[in-house]
Amino acid sequence: MEAVASQRNVAIAPRKVRLLADLIRGEYVDDALDQLSLTHKAGSPVIMKLINSAVANMLDNSSDVDETMLYVKMIFVDDGIVRKWIRPRSRGIANRTLRRRCHIKVVVSEWSEEE
Repeated sequence: MEAVASQRNVAIAPRKVRLLADLIRGEYVDDALDQLSLTHKAGSPVIMKLINSAVANMLDNSSDVDETMLYVKMIFVDDGIVRKWIRPRSRGIANRTLRRRCHIKVVVSEWSEEE
């Protein structure tokens, strides 16, 4: 049994969030939330909220789930919308600024001996 939570167009660059995704992929939910609460990155609160949402979705779908046996099965961080700004510089030159966004998807599953 799996539960999914996702958020689109998060205003953080995908490469910054992928560092956190690699940190918690395959971890138990409690351990992942502990690691994220102690990590000082901009994406930590967003991923914590998504994990809590996925756990709530799992408990809502099935009431006989052991909450301590849940783990982060998959976490995806994809590129989102890129806003392109042009900043004028001296001598008629323009610098391009890219404001990157990302889509995050978390899949939580219950640990079993077959996996």
